[in-house]
Amino acid sequence: MTEEETNNVALLKRGYALWNQSKASCEGVSCWMTLLSDDVQWRSLAAGAPGMEFTRACRSKDEVQRYFEELGKDWELLSYSADEFIAQGDRVVMLGSCEWKHRGTGKIMKSPKADVHRLRDGKVVDFMEFYDSIAGQAAAT
Repeated sequence: MTEEETNNVALLKRGYALWNQSKASCEGVSCWMTLLSDDVQWRSLAAGAPGMEFTRACRSKDEVQRYFEELGKDWELLSYSADEFIAQGDRVVMLGSCEWKHRGTGKIMKSPKADVHRLRDGKVVDFMEFYDSIAGQAAAT
């Protein structure tokens, strides 16, 4: 790996570790917010689907803050595992798994997880998350 790739992976590993340890609390959200560029593009496979409205595309750091606020209001993080990081150039892919409990329905959603990050100058400028969006919608309804 190049120095840039090594630095990007180390940055994201710290973010994911704190996210899991904090169970998506304010501390974990604050950590992610420091890693984002002001004009970050943030997308989710569910793309604002019914029951998953918080997943609509974000085009700024402020909109990502809203994403996290709505996520935390509706979902409780039970576990988040970032198992593997693959870096090439300015991109880092995280492969892992997650488990969430919907606060309204009490249903649990478990899913493999893949996140694709593009970084510039140590900040995430583009993010796309992949997971079992059907399981998420089922748990939310």
